[in-house]
Order: sequence, then C-alpha cells, then structure tokens
Amino acid sequence: MIRAQAALETRMLLRNGEQLLLTVVIPTLLLVLFSAVDIVDTGEGKAVDFLAPGVLALAVMSTAFTGQAIATGFERRYGVLKRLGASPLPRWALMTAKTCSVLVTEVLQIVLLTVIAFTLGWSPQGNPFAVLLLLVLGTAAFSGLGLLMAGTLKAEVTLAAANLVFLLLLVGGGVIVPLEKFPGGVRAVLELLPVSALSDGLRDVLQHGAGMPWGDLGILAVWAVLGLGAAAKLFRWE
Repeated sequence: MIRAQAALETRMLLRNGEQLLLTVVIPTLLLVLFSAVDIVDTGEGKAVDFLAPGVLALAVMSTAFTGQAIATGFERRYGVLKRLGASPLPRWALMTAKTCSVLVTEVLQIVLLTVIAFTLGWSPQGNPFAVLLLLVLGTAAFSGLGLLMAGTLKAEVTLAAANLVFLLLLVGGGVIVPLEKFPGGVRAVLELLPVSALSDGLRDVLQHGAGMPWGDLGILAVWAVLGLGAAAKLFRWE
C-alpha cells in the first residue's frame, strides 16, 4: 500500500506544473545563469563550484518544504487527507508514502542538477557519505517544517507563506549570495537556518574537501527533530 501510494504521490507531483517550476526549472535556471554570468561575487575559483552545492540545497528545500507544504495544505483543505485517513492505508503509512515521494523527486533533481553542473565544469570532491547524510537530514528538517505548516495553516496562507519563505531563503540562505556578504550579526542568525546549514555543509565537503561537517549536521538534526515532532503533535487532518 505504501509503495502504491508513493507512486501515486510522485506522479501527481511530477504532473503539477507549479511544482515542477519550483523543484526543477528554478534551480536549473539559477545554476546555469549565475554560473555563466558574473552577477554575484562567489570568491576564488569557478562560480559553479560555489553555486552547485547551494542549488542542491535549494532543490531539497523546494521539494521537501515548499512543494510538500503547498500540496499537502490543499489536500487537507479539499478533504483528501480526511478520506485517505479513513481508508485502509494508516495515517503513518500515508506520511511515509509522501516522504518516499519526496525522496524520489529529490533523486531526480540531484541527478539532473549534477549532470548540468558537470557540463558547466563542476569539480566536486569530498566524502560522498557526508553529502548523503547532509541531504537526508536536510530532507527530514524541511519535510517536518513543510508538514507543520500544511497541517496548521489554511491552504491559501500556506501557499503564500511557503513561497515567501522560499524567496527569502533563496536570497539569505547562502544559496546564491555568500553569507560573508551579510553583516556579522545578521550572518550569525542566518547560519542557524536549515538551508544555510545544508548549503554550507555541502559546500564545505564538495568544494573544499572537508571532512564530516558536524556543526551543520547538528543544526539540521535539531531542525529535523523540532519540525517532525511539532508536525506529529499539531498536524490537523481536516
């Protein structure tokens, strides 16, 4: 049942034009544009080496947080979740299926963005296991926050809030603009955000060849526990 529901969730996600814009088109355009045109000072080295890890983090956020929050919010509003909750599929299994759908979509995103980045001259390095751990914890953190928003706010509010958060974190989360460009006090706050921890951790590993980024992993773990815990407690099915 979980496999069938996950396949359905994935098909619905990939057929949604707005979700594809968020999850595929925008990250791809940002990667290509900012790698090809010298718009933002990304420091020494090739721009794509700085941008690729940040865009991977953005892709995770767009799917696990923004896309999932909006889709789940409207499913809740139209009574889809209520009907599914009364079906033979347990509610925990429905959430598991949604998580599997997010993971499948992220794999497709990462493969596509990686191929494009290699075409642009990306030269990644570092420990693949550290990258995988960062992506998994980042997905858990953003998924919890997305489900918390979808399960507590009205669908229209979720739509506006999720898109606003996406835009704000795109600018201030270290995805495109280095956090070093922000004042010290602001930077200290921004570094605690999940997208900043994910993008910085990926950048430390893939660009600088660092070892396990325990600080960034710790931040993501805290967000994951808080987000998933709050979502499990406060999520309203109708």
